[in-house]
Amino acid sequence: MDKVTSKQVVGIDVSKDTFDVYSKESGHAQFSNDTEGFNAFTGTLGKDQRCVMESTGSYHQRLALYLFERGFTVSIVNPLSIRRYIEMKLVHVKTDRSDACWICSYGVEQSEDLRVWQPSKDYVEQCGALITVSMLYHKQSTALKNKLHSLQSRGHTKGAAVRSLKLQLKRTRAELEKLEGEMEQLIKEHEGELFTHITSIPGIGRKTAMFLIAITQGFEGFESHRQVVSYLGLAPTERTSGSSVRGTRRISKAGNPAVRNRLFMCSFTACMYNPQCRALYERLVAKGKSKKLALIAVCNKLLKQAFAVARSGMPYDPHYRV
Repeated sequence: MDKVTSKQVVGIDVSKDTFDVYSKESGHAQFSNDTEGFNAFTGTLGKDQRCVMESTGSYHQRLALYLFERGFTVSIVNPLSIRRYIEMKLVHVKTDRSDACWICSYGVEQSEDLRVWQPSKDYVEQCGALITVSMLYHKQSTALKNKLHSLQSRGHTKGAAVRSLKLQLKRTRAELEKLEGEMEQLIKEHEGELFTHITSIPGIGRKTAMFLIAITQGFEGFESHRQVVSYLGLAPTERTSGSSVRGTRRISKAGNPAVRNRLFMCSFTACMYNPQCRALYERLVAKGKSKKLALIAVCNKLLKQAFAVARSGMPYDPHYRV
């Protein structure tokens, strides 16, 4: 993505029903979070202004797309960055109006580092919705299996409760298969070659490959595998200070948890069938590292391999060192 040029910044704080805006030139204003409000807001904007807003789930997307389609420059910022910025200023008052002001201030100070936002490809948006619903069904499936196991362990093998749980579990699994089948069709239609190359990596299966391609948009916009690792929340973090604070090294856990969970499960298979991952795992364990840490390192190696095949346009080569 291209970096933004120096323009006047408009900070936008979006909520469910309204959005607050602030600029140093025009001050504060509030609009309804609908087409009427969007029209009124764009009527106050000049083409030399840049709109900066937080990523707020689904609330910000309609406004961002509306502005983009009309030629306005939009930058979307991680809400954690805004929160840390406000904390750094030692501010304790939090309202929609003040948040819009602080987002504007952040946009002015960080103007050189802000990126111009562009909407995701249509198939990526569709896959994102499929992933969200799939995650919900996976949680429901786990809850149903746990409840069924609990009843059966107490001797309840028949009855209306058991029949109902089994029926719901069967329906949930059927819906999951439909959603995953739809996602695979979309991925193969738009990123078929990349899907084939990533699944050629020993340890990465079809579902994990689909999730990786959808979440990273085919690894576009990433300059290195380290950026992918950080984006998916597998980058190690460390908290130390002086001689008294020695925090445990942990992964950041930013990004999509479903992808991390799938990669972690893939790491077990990779340790058996992926020669590079197996060598890495054995080397770390031999050094006294915990098995969990070694498996996380294998997850990172799998991402490195996936990024390599995406960049090269070639399938996995066990003799190629990455």
